[in-house]
Amino acid sequence: MNDRILKTLEFDKIRIQLENHASSVLGVEIIKKLRPSSSFEEVVRRQAETDEASHVLRLKGHAPLDGIFNIKPHVKRALIGGVLNPAELVQIASTIHASRSMKHFIEGLLENEVELPILEEKSTQIIPLGELEKVIKNAIDDNGEILDSASTSLRSIRQQLRRTEGNVRGRLEGFIRNQNAQKMLSDAIITIRNDRYVIPVKQEYRSHYGGIVHDQSASGQTLFIEPQAVVDLNNALKELQLKERQEIEKILMQLSGNVAEVAEELQLVVEIMGELDFIFAKARLGKEMKATKPVINQKGIIRINQARHPLLKKEEAIANDIEFGGDYTTMVITGPNTGGKTITLKTVGLLTLMAQAGLSIPASEGSDIAVFKEVFADIGDEQSIEQSLSTFSSHMVNIVEILKKVDHTSLVLFDELGAGTDPQEGAALAISILDEVYQRGAHVIATTHYPELKAYGFNRPGAINASVEFDVETLRPTYRLLIGVPGRSNAFEISKRLGLSDWTIQNAKQLIDAESNEVENMIASLEKSRHDAEEEYKEAHNYLKAAEKLHQDMQKQMMEFYERKQELYDRAEKKATEVIEKAKREAEEVMKELRELRFQSAAQVKEHELIEARHRLEKAMPTLDQQRENAKKEKQHDTFQPGDEVRVTSFGQKGHLIEKVAEKEWNVQMGIMKMKVNEEDLEFIQSQEKKETKPMATVKGKDHHVSLELDLRGERLEDALFKVEKYIDDALLAGYPRVSIIHGKGTGVLRKGITDYLKQLRPVKRIRLGEAGEGGSGVTVVEFK
Repeated sequence: MNDRILKTLEFDKIRIQLENHASSVLGVEIIKKLRPSSSFEEVVRRQAETDEASHVLRLKGHAPLDGIFNIKPHVKRALIGGVLNPAELVQIASTIHASRSMKHFIEGLLENEVELPILEEKSTQIIPLGELEKVIKNAIDDNGEILDSASTSLRSIRQQLRRTEGNVRGRLEGFIRNQNAQKMLSDAIITIRNDRYVIPVKQEYRSHYGGIVHDQSASGQTLFIEPQAVVDLNNALKELQLKERQEIEKILMQLSGNVAEVAEELQLVVEIMGELDFIFAKARLGKEMKATKPVINQKGIIRINQARHPLLKKEEAIANDIEFGGDYTTMVITGPNTGGKTITLKTVGLLTLMAQAGLSIPASEGSDIAVFKEVFADIGDEQSIEQSLSTFSSHMVNIVEILKKVDHTSLVLFDELGAGTDPQEGAALAISILDEVYQRGAHVIATTHYPELKAYGFNRPGAINASVEFDVETLRPTYRLLIGVPGRSNAFEISKRLGLSDWTIQNAKQLIDAESNEVENMIASLEKSRHDAEEEYKEAHNYLKAAEKLHQDMQKQMMEFYERKQELYDRAEKKATEVIEKAKREAEEVMKELRELRFQSAAQVKEHELIEARHRLEKAMPTLDQQRENAKKEKQHDTFQPGDEVRVTSFGQKGHLIEKVAEKEWNVQMGIMKMKVNEEDLEFIQSQEKKETKPMATVKGKDHHVSLELDLRGERLEDALFKVEKYIDDALLAGYPRVSIIHGKGTGVLRKGITDYLKQLRPVKRIRLGEAGEGGSGVTVVEFK
């Protein structure tokens, strides 16, 4: 991709936005060199690394990339024997620390089973040079000051320095506190001249102190004198300062040598950290744009859902569905000027360049972007005063250059093709240019306001018309792209809205030929049909989504029913086993007593004792079935009527009869489920008349259906609690045994607030966090009594 195309489609502005999200100069350097790639494999890899970083930001919200510096020059200088200054060594230690933090950060994500193959590979290349970092930080603080702990000699020298300096200041303070000081000194202070401690003495008293004169005031009345009494101490201080500088130089030389020993590892660390900074900058830009990862293909298919121009404000950008490639490779967007055709053209071009550069695109999930070897564009006013070229000539020069290079791997964008010359000739040229580009196999989108091109999409295979919608009522474009419908000029409608007389408009209509009038009427009809079809599609799509949601909830509820059914069966089986065991024990005791009575030789078994034993045996018999039969008989009802409240015994659920569908079958409504049930499986509870005397509340949420899940992600706590309160009421009325509340992980404030509220509710039996397949700690599962 040449720089001219990148500038025309404003990719350079995207790069500037990307630079603002980089954490270091290293990332900025990579961004400045960023170009869209024409290699399918490279584009896929770039998109994958951006997606991984976006996933990390969604999980953690950040990545530890602070404290990275471009230490390449420092390392190179150390490698050739140069001595690094303290600030450079601090930058090296900071970069090492940042790399270790990043390595630990990625390893932590991998331990939590987050799949990050690209970031994992880069993390393994980071060599943790902790020893060098430790040595530097023990010698130099964050401000670049050499610490006493840098070496034993330095500590000893500095201790002597402080003592000697204290002695010098002590002697000089003695001069200042002397009773004659006020008369002989200009000011009672100790100052420094030529790195030596001095006092300000009046000119006439210079001989009183002796020593060395280092400076004088501008008037010459004050001399800065180093008294003879401190000359030797100052000389000793000067020697110690020299030793300190020599020791510091020795320490810096040693540290620079340590850096040189791991120069290769440091260069790799810098390279990897720069790449990581660049990758996370892409992810942060995508997050800011609310962008998504496109699906990359080699088939020339562009299918962008709800595409927005990334340089327009989010609240101003109109989202459009743009589908191009596949059955047709040429799109002609017609209509009046200022209708948004150029923005649509630039959006397609810029989003293609962004995708091929590895950036997310501002569009909905599932968008497809093709990889093109070259993107060509002729957009905007190319008039050149310097070259004495008209607008038309400048466009033609550009188009000629494009036609020399275009092939089947190219995407070509023409804005106002053929404009700037005689309309008839310009339209003919535009058609011919489009035909040539199509024959070369290239993908092309062209905008034009020539009416002759409105039929192009109907007359050429592989071509389609499109237009940008215009609202005649408000006299403003809506910027909605209509694929398959050519644009209208709307001149008559606009003129009428602006107040032009009906007579003038009717006269103008008679002046245009019948064929043009028929075309305009056809386009108007197509627009109306397209609009009606879109409305019907939206309505059908909403019904489909509601039906899919209902289906999913029904499946989930049925699964919960079967789980509960098995639990009830198990409980019943356990109870039955206990009853049978008890009966066996009773029978064994009775039989034991009978045997004892029979074998007692002197005893006679009396009749009443046998009757009593028999009675005990009968009582020991399990009576569960008998009780169930009795209950069934008690509940038996001769005739059922629509509206009767019944219990479906096989499900253990209440419901009401809707209608009779066969001699012994009824449609029964149980909560959100409607099913056919045989009368033998029904238990009568109460009739419709009785039910009416005790009115019951009905729950009618969206589409008269209460979802099994409540999504509160992104809500404030107060609003979330209000929604939870209403949702719990609806779920209880719907008869749900269990519901899920999705609050996300985040800071945990929302989860804690919801949990505290649910603990206060009496109908709540148990509260728990979701399991791995239910959303983990981002979901709270509520079970009702």
